[in-house]
Amino acid sequence: MNTRILGLDPGLRITGWGIIDVSGSNLSHVDHGTVTSQDEEDLSSRLLSLYTQLTDIIHRYAPDEAAVEETFVNKNPLSALKLGAARGVILLAPAYAGLVVGEYSANKVKKSVVGVGHADKSQVAMMVGRLLPKSGGVTKDAADALAVAICHAHHRTFQQKIRATI
Repeated sequence: MNTRILGLDPGLRITGWGIIDVSGSNLSHVDHGTVTSQDEEDLSSRLLSLYTQLTDIIHRYAPDEAAVEETFVNKNPLSALKLGAARGVILLAPAYAGLVVGEYSANKVKKSVVGVGHADKSQVAMMVGRLLPKSGGVTKDAADALAVAICHAHHRTFQQKIRATI
């Protein structure tokens, strides 16, 4: 049975997204990209834009589950608040569509995909390219989103096996 996973790498300016299909231990690339908001718009308009774009992606690809990368604490309090608001919208869109949403720390995502929790973006993009060869030419934001989806695929399978033995 195939499961389609939407991975999301949150950002207020640029949010990466990636869709993979999972069949057993096989992963296949479906599509990827970014959604953006304009700096010159007010915060509420930017959040609405992110929500609308993500909702369109969810309707277009009909994922079964979603996964979102947890954000790290930002040094600038205002930036952290704005990113938190964006992340809230990014969690809301798939949840409102009825999807189970997994959340993973950046270190867990990197360790799942690269094998090292402190890998840089270029290492993540390279490994995503190896794991999903048809994802060619992926941007760093979309590569991060695909990495989140891959992480979810690995951990959801492990969690299902644990539940099956209980």
